[in-house]
Amino acid sequence: MTKNDTSTNFGKSFVWIAWLIGIVLLVFVFQDLLDAQYNPNETPQLSLQPNGKAAVTLQQNRQGHYITNGDINGTQVTFLLDTGATHVSIPGHIAKNLSLEAQGQMRVQTANGTITVYQTQINELRIGNIYLYNVAANINPSMAADEILLGMSALKRVEFSQTGKQLILREQY
Repeated sequence: MTKNDTSTNFGKSFVWIAWLIGIVLLVFVFQDLLDAQYNPNETPQLSLQPNGKAAVTLQQNRQGHYITNGDINGTQVTFLLDTGATHVSIPGHIAKNLSLEAQGQMRVQTANGTITVYQTQINELRIGNIYLYNVAANINPSMAADEILLGMSALKRVEFSQTGKQLILREQY
C-alpha cells in the first residue's frame, strides 16, 4: 500500500464521518420541530374570561388532534383530548409512575375491543390554569401509549368550543 492509498482511504473515512455527524446534527435540529408539530400545546395559551374564570386555548396538531401537557396530582403528563372516551384513560405504565391505586375492575368497550380496566380517582388534574378535582379515571394496562386520553369524565366539567383549528377550554360557571 502506498502513501497515496493511505491518504485516499483516510480522506474517504473522514468524508463518511463528516456525513454521519451532519445527519446526527440534522436529527437534533429537526426533532424539536417534529415535537412541536406533534404537540403544539406544550405550554398552552392561558387567559382569564371577563368573569375571572380560567380559559386555555389549544391548537390542533398536524393529525387534527388536540394534545397538550398538563398535570395529574402535580406530575407533568401529556393529554390527548378524546370526546369519545367516557373516562380519563391512563396507560398502566403511567398510572404506576403516578402511584394511582386501582379501586376495582370493570370491562369496557374500546376501539380495539372489550378489555378489563381498573377504576381509579385523580385528586387533581390540571390543564394550563384550569384545575379539576376528584376526576374518575381508568387504568388501562393494555394501553402502550405515552399519552393519557382525556375523556368525558374530565371534559364534561369544562365548556369547550372549537373554531377552525383551535379549541378553547373554559372553566364552567
